[in-house]
Amino acid sequence: MLKIQSLTQRYGQRVALDALTLSIARGGFVVLLGPNGAGKSTLFQVLAGLFAADEGDVEIAGLSMRTDARRALAHIGVVFQQQSLDLDLSVVRNLQFHADLQGLPLHRARERITLEAARFGLLADMQRSVRELSGGNRRKVELVRALLHRPDLLLMDEATVGLDPQSRRDLIDGLQQEVLERGVTVLWATHLVSEAEHADRVLVLHRGRLLAQGPPAEVTATLGGETLEAAFLNATR
Repeated sequence: MLKIQSLTQRYGQRVALDALTLSIARGGFVVLLGPNGAGKSTLFQVLAGLFAADEGDVEIAGLSMRTDARRALAHIGVVFQQQSLDLDLSVVRNLQFHADLQGLPLHRARERITLEAARFGLLADMQRSVRELSGGNRRKVELVRALLHRPDLLLMDEATVGLDPQSRRDLIDGLQQEVLERGVTVLWATHLVSEAEHADRVLVLHRGRLLAQGPPAEVTATLGGETLEAAFLNATR
């Protein structure tokens, strides 16, 4: 689903991504785990087409971001760390606006909005302005928006920042359901080890480099530690 080859991104003299190479198969819940400043958000900005990397290439569903970015980007959905909803529009108008941008026919957009809103418990809030919603429900609206065009790869960048434990759990459970039912590939960036412990695969990123990858138990053994948290802290200290 995703192939990254020798990806390098610099900000002046600082190297944010250092010849990063990795690949992710279709389907599964993959966690990109790294401390603040590891390069997670930079990587997501490259994957979302906001930056053109200095070196290397990215392929999404076999399509190069350098030579076929428009078709490659059609396969992804994104929830960025910073919220990007129109606070004064209702939930349904936010979602319909995005569906229009994606070129979805009106009847199909309405079906998908209703389906995904029901899945994430938002049906009672559809006519409320986003400003009235809790932080957790705003995140759910952003997730529904990202799923409307049925992406194959869903990017979630520190999506639970500021959320209470129940909202965090609801968000993760909903995504794991998407993985099981639709075969969506989720790449979830976080600095919270607890969000990586039940992932199908963990990628540990530090200073723009990949330190370890694999199931949580395998990453723990590779980095050396009694628990994933201990191994992560030792490797990134």
